Amino acid sequence: MDLNSSPSSNTIPVVSTYASPFESPSPPLNNDANSSKGRKPLSLWPGMYQSPVTNALWEARSSIFERLLDPPKDAPPQSELLTKTPSQSRTTIFYGFSSDYILREQYRDPWNEVRIGKLLEDLDALAGTISVKHCSDDDSTTRPLLLVTASVDKIVLKKPISVDIDLKIVGSVIWVGRSSIEIQLDVAQSTEEGSDVSDSAALTANFIFVARDSKTGKAAPVNRLSPETEREKFLYEKAEERSNLRKRKRGGDRKEFENGGVNRLETLLAEGRIFCDMPALADRDSILLRDTRLENSLICQPQQRNIHGRIFGGFLMHRAFELAFSTAYAFAGMVPCFLEVDHVDFLRPVDVGDFLRFKSCVLYTELENPDQPLINVEVVAHVTRPELRSSEVSNTFYFTFTLRPEAKAMKNGLRIRSVVPATEEEAHRILERMDAECLAGA
Repeated sequence: MDLNSSPSSNTIPVVSTYASPFESPSPPLNNDANSSKGRKPLSLWPGMYQSPVTNALWEARSSIFERLLDPPKDAPPQSELLTKTPSQSRTTIFYGFSSDYILREQYRDPWNEVRIGKLLEDLDALAGTISVKHCSDDDSTTRPLLLVTASVDKIVLKKPISVDIDLKIVGSVIWVGRSSIEIQLDVAQSTEEGSDVSDSAALTANFIFVARDSKTGKAAPVNRLSPETEREKFLYEKAEERSNLRKRKRGGDRKEFENGGVNRLETLLAEGRIFCDMPALADRDSILLRDTRLENSLICQPQQRNIHGRIFGGFLMHRAFELAFSTAYAFAGMVPCFLEVDHVDFLRPVDVGDFLRFKSCVLYTELENPDQPLINVEVVAHVTRPELRSSEVSNTFYFTFTLRPEAKAMKNGLRIRSVVPATEEEAHRILERMDAECLAGA
């Protein structure tokens, strides 16, 4: 994708969602005279309260989304699959941070950078819109597909994202299976005009959506994809490899820990047992995993739902990130700096009214490089139903942080501790995560 290309008809400008007290209200983004006739007020549509990006996306794709909100009764499924190109789904959203001061304030964090949790939410919203564009058959007489976020591949922050400089996200479908779609999103921010694409790239994310028949709930086929350029063909092949790898992981037997198995487990547990049995003799540079925990909870509200009445996957990532950041901050005693979020699987849907609990802990630390210690935080989202006395895992998120440069200079002798497990279950979780990181880096 050319991140430095000039805006096109597929570019959606993002504007602040609060009216300025000093300016008259901006005209609507969509000036199509027919777009407002007989259409539900946008303020009453689900998802409108999420972010300026969701606002802009709903306005730009209002005709498709209105059909999804109110599909024809007893409409038949799409009878013939279409073949589409990546360019047909390619969509750009543009944040005019340099000129829209209210938008800047909506995205500003305390360190004058873009709020990462809010950006993760926007990425999910854009990926959802792109999946709808690819799967749409432009026929209002067929019933639309139910498209849900199945997983997110590792998201790596390549450089800090300033809130004072215009930002652009470009996304398109790069691969399709029978009922699954992979969408790649590239976040770019140039510090100088004419800078190289590689210099402006700030983040890349890959979302996988799955299609379900909105009436039967069963897997439904999606439109085919025909890559045109060499770059599109390369991305398709890489996505195909990732899909095959996911299938092998699902179908294969899960190996017990490699490289020593029981010995690694015992080594991890040794220091934890000292903490539990002889705390006065424990290593002061270590801490029990259970002593790093934080937790919060919420009731999922209607304002957080998507067009299918379920809670936005991006909203869940946003809330998980905020808790992970707080966990790393409380653990380190210094301001953390986000580096990456690992592969996320959305195991079960979250509905409006669900009692959602987020539980976090520092799973382990990597201290080999004193200039960039790594803090690995696990956040587990549980859907709790007190009336049924049940609690199910919806998502597990893994975030990696280091310390901000200014925080390192002010640490005044503070040292990042090693985290040790107190139980075999905790030791297994740590080793599984370490092995997953090794496989991902191989």
